[in-house]
Amino acid sequence: MCARWLENPYYQYFCGEVFFQIRLPCDPSSLTRYRKRLGEAGVEELLAQTIEAAKRLKAVRRSDLKRVVVDSTVQEKDVAFPTDSRLREVARQKVVEAAKHEAIPLRQSYARVGAKLAIKAGRYAHAKQFKRMRKVLRKQRTILGRLLRDIGRKGSLEALERLAPTLLKAERLRSQTPKDKNKLYAWHAPEVECIGKGKARQPYEFGVKVGIAITAKRGLIVGARSFPGNPYDGDTLAEHWEQTGILTGVEPEQMIVDLGYRGRELDGARVLHKGKRKTLTSSDWRWLKRRQAVEPTIGHLKSEHRMRRCHLKGQLGDALNAVLAAAGYNLRWLMRWLLPFYAWLMALLMRRNDCQDDEALLFQA
Repeated sequence: MCARWLENPYYQYFCGEVFFQIRLPCDPSSLTRYRKRLGEAGVEELLAQTIEAAKRLKAVRRSDLKRVVVDSTVQEKDVAFPTDSRLREVARQKVVEAAKHEAIPLRQSYARVGAKLAIKAGRYAHAKQFKRMRKVLRKQRTILGRLLRDIGRKGSLEALERLAPTLLKAERLRSQTPKDKNKLYAWHAPEVECIGKGKARQPYEFGVKVGIAITAKRGLIVGARSFPGNPYDGDTLAEHWEQTGILTGVEPEQMIVDLGYRGRELDGARVLHKGKRKTLTSSDWRWLKRRQAVEPTIGHLKSEHRMRRCHLKGQLGDALNAVLAAAGYNLRWLMRWLLPFYAWLMALLMRRNDCQDDEALLFQA
């Protein structure tokens, strides 16, 4: 963000600068500390202020906030695509680094052998020689186990206690199999989950599930929340209803969802989806046609507001990134809503200037 501000004069002018600056406005780490101090409650307050601004400008009515559309998506984490070969090689490197830091002499570090095995596994997988690839994976698993046992024999109790998180993570990577649950997909981001949304182009995504709520009529975002653990979509409706009521000051009376939310009901609101065909009225069917309005909103959040890939650390970073993206989307939504007013105002001023010029010419004549 600071680097973009430094190279972009429009950013600087928007922030109030009169002359082009050639120095950073602050240290980039200061933004990280500020974001952590805000926390999830602080960024939700930013989102609430954008909603309050829309209400003050009368861009949305109070009745619009009583009917919302809810959908879920995946916010991917900034991690490489996880493969067994790569993860085990990373684990070997981290274990060797930790042993050197604690001055534990290893019989062998397998630096050259490990790198060659990782390359071989990738080549065998590309050539679809899976029997040879599995043999390489077993070799990598054996090497990682040798290192862990060597450290366990030679390390002191104090050193092993300090190395416990690293060793437990390496053992988890060594022992996990393709069919296991709660697997580790990234060394530096253990909170990453594998989520399948049924997309043909991308069967699996690695990140966290995020829910988005928008007004059914205007498309203003009134709720955004991350859901670690990949819960069932229907089980997140109650949290969406609670968050929307807190941010807007109006409790939703209707929540329009897709069939992924069926089987769950709310006490304070009515849940509409196509699975209730026998009980839907003609008005309900008209509102159900607005259900897909949330899809382009999610697309804009990902392509224009950095929700496609989260670069912030931990589960807190996932939650902050989703809410900040929603706040940025609402700011752009408000600017689009104000654009016709500014265009009318500019046309009025230009017309007034033209009239004054005509009067001046007539006076001279």
